[in-house]
Amino acid sequence: MLVALTVLVWKAFLKAGGLGAVARAALASAGVLATMLALLSLAAVMANIQGALAPFASLIPMLTEGATDQELATTLDQASQQLADSSLAGARTPPAIDVMIADFSRYHAVMAVIAAIAAAAFLGTGVLLWRRFARTASSDRRTRRVVGSFGVLSALLTLGLIVHAAANASTAADRGPALLRALNGGW
Repeated sequence: MLVALTVLVWKAFLKAGGLGAVARAALASAGVLATMLALLSLAAVMANIQGALAPFASLIPMLTEGATDQELATTLDQASQQLADSSLAGARTPPAIDVMIADFSRYHAVMAVIAAIAAAAFLGTGVLLWRRFARTASSDRRTRRVVGSFGVLSALLTLGLIVHAAANASTAADRGPALLRALNGGW
C-alpha cells in the first residue's frame, strides 16, 4: 500500500511543473516521507517473518535486558556457563542448549535468506531505474533527478542488504559463540 502511495506521490511531483514552489516542495516532502515509511514497513515485515520462523531467538533480547527476576537471571547464567564450557572443552551440550543453539542459528539463517531476496529485488529495481534514467531526455531534469535518486537509493539498499545477509549467514555458521554473546546481552 505504501509503495503504491509512494509511486503516486512521486508521479504527482513529476507532473507538478505548473504548480508553485511550495506545492512542489510539499509533494517532494510527502514523497520522501512515503518512501521512508515504505522502507520502514519492509524492515518490519522482514523482522516479523524472521520472528515467526524462529520465535525463541527473537525473544532473547527481552530475556536478557534488565532481567530483574532472580530465577530468570540464574537460568540465563547457567545457560551461558554451559555454552562457555562446551565451546572451550568441546564437550557435548545439554539437549535444551542444543535446541537454543539450533533456533538461534535458524533465526540468523532466515534473515540471511530474507535479506538476500530483498537485495535481489532492489538490484533488479535499480537496474530498471538506471535504464529509465538513461532513456530520459537530459532536458527533463526533474524526472532524471527523481529516477536517479531512486537508483542511488536502490544501489545503497542492495549493498546494505548484502552486508546484512553476509553478517547473518556468518552468525548462523558460528552459532554457539554468537548465542553466548546474545545471552550475555550483546548481539
